[in-house]
Amino acid sequence: MGALVVVEASSGVLQGFYTPLFSDIADKLAIHDADINWLEATQLLLSAIVLPVLARLGDMFGHRKVLIGSLIVTALASYALAFSTSFPVFLIAWAIQGFYVVWLPMNVSIIHSRARNLPNGAALTRRGAGIIVVALQAGAILGALAGGQLGVMAPLWVTLLVPAVLVTIALVVVIFKVPDPGVRGGGSIDTRGTMVLTLALLAITGGLSLLRYNGINAWVVAMVAIGAALLWLFIKVEQRSDDPLIDISMVRRPEPWPVFLTSALFGVSVLGAQGPLSTFARTDPAEVGYGLGLDSANASYLIGAYVVSLLIGAAVFSKASTVWTPRLVLIGASALVAGGYLSLIPLHHNFVQVLACMMVAGAGSGALVAALPAAAAAAAPAQHTGIATGLTNTTKTIGGSFASSAFAIALASGVTATASGEESTAGSLSGYMTVWAICGVTAIVAMVVLFTVPKVAFQANDPSRAEGDGLPAASAVPDAVALSSDAALPSAAAEQEDKS
Repeated sequence: MGALVVVEASSGVLQGFYTPLFSDIADKLAIHDADINWLEATQLLLSAIVLPVLARLGDMFGHRKVLIGSLIVTALASYALAFSTSFPVFLIAWAIQGFYVVWLPMNVSIIHSRARNLPNGAALTRRGAGIIVVALQAGAILGALAGGQLGVMAPLWVTLLVPAVLVTIALVVVIFKVPDPGVRGGGSIDTRGTMVLTLALLAITGGLSLLRYNGINAWVVAMVAIGAALLWLFIKVEQRSDDPLIDISMVRRPEPWPVFLTSALFGVSVLGAQGPLSTFARTDPAEVGYGLGLDSANASYLIGAYVVSLLIGAAVFSKASTVWTPRLVLIGASALVAGGYLSLIPLHHNFVQVLACMMVAGAGSGALVAALPAAAAAAAPAQHTGIATGLTNTTKTIGGSFASSAFAIALASGVTATASGEESTAGSLSGYMTVWAICGVTAIVAMVVLFTVPKVAFQANDPSRAEGDGLPAASAVPDAVALSSDAALPSAAAEQEDKS
């Protein structure tokens, strides 16, 4: 667990470090504030494409191997970001850095593989997921604060080297400290399904990118329609495949499908709205009449406080699940996200208002970040935990990618002039309100979807899922696969949960 904590803390730094620096990065690359969302959209798009493949490879060849490979790729991309001087190069490196998206699913899968044959395996998996998500959010807090402070103290390229060094440290820790759980699912990569899914996502995102430059026209409608048709074809291809990239029959089960749909809706806010939050905080109200006018150091305090609320939400998730069912925790967390973002529409005029709204949304987001992978692992067949937990991140990144593209369009429309009469590079106020409204509404939809989940879902391992899977019985699992003696001791709350 200690080694996995290091990995997720590094992931948190990646997710928090750059946010206070977005306006500085835009100035360095000579781009509009709204174009920052295309960085996010591109990274999320690549993540959505590679994550199912990497998750499948993890089930086939070992989650540890995939974790190490993705750490190497992310480290190289992070070093490239520090030395990039043009927008195209920075965009490519930023997209490739998105390989870190597989770290959380692989880590949860490693935990689940070691705990699944214990009588309280579901509770241990949730507890382990909560611990590493707390580490992720703690890393994001430290990353946001460090990025903001270094942004006013050191040259930008020196500041951008910090995440690269931390990822390198995480790589070394995993190589020497994380054992191989020994669980393999076998099978092969569904090349045909991967190609169809890639083309579908590229078509939809490409159509959204054209929307920004030319508005709604025949090309935009055609590309989005082609993307939707390819998604339908992807489902048909997966249903006929002997070794699908995504097991559609698993997705259709009453427990997992609401989780995956919730992940997609959740991705809209937790991934797509972070760029707008940063640029709104940095926008000078003296020039355009809205924004908070913060520098990178002060913006880091806002972002850091938001991530603290994510940490709190992740930390209380496991305990809350022992008092209420995991299903009710998911519903309550979605309600907090909806309330926080919808409150921003009337309450965005000063630092305190924005901070209060974002901390409410952050508490719900933190619980969802911890709950969704654990819920997917508990609902999936034992040999498909990698692809199930990976699919929560895949759908989340798809939602975030589409949202980032849409938010870029919203923020670029209706841009006002500065006080001096020049055209502003800041996003429009109506665009920011559109972003907050979309985040709130998608969270409400997620609440409605989660009410369809069976009330007893995700509370304990279902023994019937393991039987007949071709997996060894508990007695046949090597001792090396078991959790350490300390980690195997459940808390009183977890024991009571399993009895119930």
